[in-house]
Amino acid sequence: MSQTAKDLTAGTAGGIAQVLVGQPFDIVKVRMQTSAKGTYSGMLDCAGGILKNEGPLAFYKGTLTPLLGIGACVSIQFGVLEYTKRYFSAQNAREGQDAAESARLSSSQLIIAGALAGLGNGFVSGPVEHIRIRLQTQSNTNPTYRGPLDAIKKIASNYGIKGIYKGQNVTFLREATGYGVYFWAYEKLVQREIAQKGIRREQISAGSAVLYGAAAGYALWAVIYPIDMIKSRMQTDGFSPADGQKYRSTLHCVRTVWRTEGIGAFTRGLGPTLIRSPFANGATFLGFEMANRLLNSI
Repeated sequence: MSQTAKDLTAGTAGGIAQVLVGQPFDIVKVRMQTSAKGTYSGMLDCAGGILKNEGPLAFYKGTLTPLLGIGACVSIQFGVLEYTKRYFSAQNAREGQDAAESARLSSSQLIIAGALAGLGNGFVSGPVEHIRIRLQTQSNTNPTYRGPLDAIKKIASNYGIKGIYKGQNVTFLREATGYGVYFWAYEKLVQREIAQKGIRREQISAGSAVLYGAAAGYALWAVIYPIDMIKSRMQTDGFSPADGQKYRSTLHCVRTVWRTEGIGAFTRGLGPTLIRSPFANGATFLGFEMANRLLNSI
């Protein structure tokens, strides 16, 4: 198995772990982001309402789409990231650095590698998250879509590929910005432990992978949360004025939300995100690192 194939497989393992751990928190976040001001008094009110009105399985509503899609997304993230890291490492070696130095990438190299990973991921994450958000926010008693495949079929037949990729521009912005910071934070923490302890990457403990993944997740959300909120608004908006479209563009969405709801709207739903983040991102990096070590040992 080639190294790229191993990276993609390990990334898939990380993505599946992320979805299974993070999905209940994610649906609460999306409901709070897309609801009218005053709908919920807070995170617990939102979660309690979902549990009371829709039952416990509602926390995994729309999970099939991210389980398949996010697995693919994280696979692409790590595949692009690791390929770009190897490219920069080879470039450093050509400039005369020894093996250890060439593998220790600079901050700018890590941010570029992460941003490219995010952009590559965005081609898949955009439609995957769009479909997931449609399923998470639809009425439980009179749903528009019977499931992810029905949602894809109906949206594509009525609005074409443009409808499937609704909110894609802001998705690319979120992914490039967020993952540049995300992977920079994780890799710098890994580099620090390797340098301090004089160990190899594969000797870093599972606990450290979880801890560094959690820290990277907080760095990610500190940068992208307002962008993510706008993405959620765009992806739950109507497709045309005839079916209730409120926002003509990403910029119009930003201006409208700012004018009508104030700055607080840009951080609504942040609570469940901050609770979810260390678990989901810790699980992501743990899944990737452990799967990668297993594959490299075969």
